[in-house]
Amino acid sequence: MKLPQNNNVVLGLDPGLATTGWGVIEKTSASLQLLSYGAIETSAGEPLPDRLLQIQQQLSLLIDAYRPSVLAIEELFFTKFAVSIAATAQARGAILLTAALKELVIVEYNPRAVKMAMTGFGSASKIQMQTMLQRHFRLKELPRPDDAADALALALCHVQTKTQLRAPVTRKMRADFERQLAARAGVAW
Repeated sequence: MKLPQNNNVVLGLDPGLATTGWGVIEKTSASLQLLSYGAIETSAGEPLPDRLLQIQQQLSLLIDAYRPSVLAIEELFFTKFAVSIAATAQARGAILLTAALKELVIVEYNPRAVKMAMTGFGSASKIQMQTMLQRHFRLKELPRPDDAADALALALCHVQTKTQLRAPVTRKMRADFERQLAARAGVAW
C-alpha cells in the first residue's frame, strides 16, 4: 500500500556514486523544520550494478519514510573530470529512476544558483554554505558530510525559491531539455 505524499516535505539530493548526500526538510505555514540528513555510501570495491542498486534501495527507503512530494537534485554540470562525471551521471540515473517510480516531482538546481540562494554569493565556499545551514537550522555543529550539507542546501533552496523545473516526461519535453543541456555545455545541437 502506497502512503500519500506529504506536500510540505522536500528531499534534497547531491548525487554521487561513492557518496550521495540527502537532506529532508518540512515547510509548514508557521515554520521550516529540518527532519533529517545524511549520506548513502557505497564501496569502491563493489561492482557498479551493486552500488547503483544500493543507492536505489536506500533512496527508496528514505522516500517511503519521509514521503516527500518533491525531490530537489543538483543539476549535472560538465567539468574536465570525465570519470567522475560518468560515475555521478550513473548514480543520478538511479536516483531519477527511483524518484520517477515513486511519482515525485523532480526539480534541478545548478550549484551556483543554490549558493546564490543560500549566501547571496554564487562562488561561496563549502564552509560558508555549511555555516549558513548551521545558522538557519540552529544546529550545534556544521552539517556533515559535505554531500549531506549540499543536499540540505538544495532542499532549502527549493523551499525558498519554489522553482518547479519538472524533469522531461514527453518526447518533446525531453528534446527541449536536451537542447538546453547542450546549449549549457556549449555543444551545437
